[in-house]
Amino acid sequence: MKINSLIKKLTVVAIIATLGVSLVACGGNANKSSESKAAKSALDKDELVIGLDDTFVPMGFKNENGEIVGFDVDLANAVGKKLNKKVKFQSIDWSMKETELNNGNIDLIWNGYSITDERKEKVEFSKPYLSNTQVIVTLADSNIKSKNDLAGKKVGAQNGSTAVDAVEAANGIEKTFDGGKLVTFEDNNAALMDLEAKRLDAIVVDEILARYYMKARGQEKYKILDENFGSEQYGVGIKKGDTKFVEAFNKALDEVISDGTAAEISKKWFEQDIILK
Repeated sequence: MKINSLIKKLTVVAIIATLGVSLVACGGNANKSSESKAAKSALDKDELVIGLDDTFVPMGFKNENGEIVGFDVDLANAVGKKLNKKVKFQSIDWSMKETELNNGNIDLIWNGYSITDERKEKVEFSKPYLSNTQVIVTLADSNIKSKNDLAGKKVGAQNGSTAVDAVEAANGIEKTFDGGKLVTFEDNNAALMDLEAKRLDAIVVDEILARYYMKARGQEKYKILDENFGSEQYGVGIKKGDTKFVEAFNKALDEVISDGTAAEISKKWFEQDIILK
């Protein structure tokens, strides 16, 4: 009986050990697959997957037919042709954009993506192609005329945006807002709707988006304050360390700018050429 019991115990131990090795091997293969996906240079791919916030007019958004259109969409297609690559647009949670990029789920962040020192720690950036300002927008009949007038007011911005970063960096002004902080939203459209409904007193937002939105909804309904939360530049986010693709991308972008394609796209969406040369 003792010998049989010992044999059974040894058999069980052997089975457990075998399963353990198998699980480790499977886990290792899964990790290697994930790492391989994230490590591959975008230059080696036939198709570039571009992550975007599909509510960010006029850069990249869904039109009435559900199609993703916009300035950045047209520019991305033009650059893709120069790179001889197909381009696919994928809607993402904007607050998770860098994670999506560095996990290999997307190849580029391209949607009014502002260049900041903090973001440079997470991604590579292309050369800048547009300038932008973080402006304060209120309803036309608001008595808010300056940053100081935001004290005690409900102020909104998009979560994960440089509008939030700019306000947080502005010498403690956020603490003076109603509730002592910004009200954040998943997208700018939701913030603008709350402004219109007077659930917010002001929003901080990209000027490019604000002016396009105001033109579409009626400029007489809103005003942009003279004071703002600073200027910035838009660039394209590329996976950290993929310097080979950064070089190729910048060359293609330069070609789209120099041959006049970028200017035509700019005039289509902004009625003027605002491309950085």
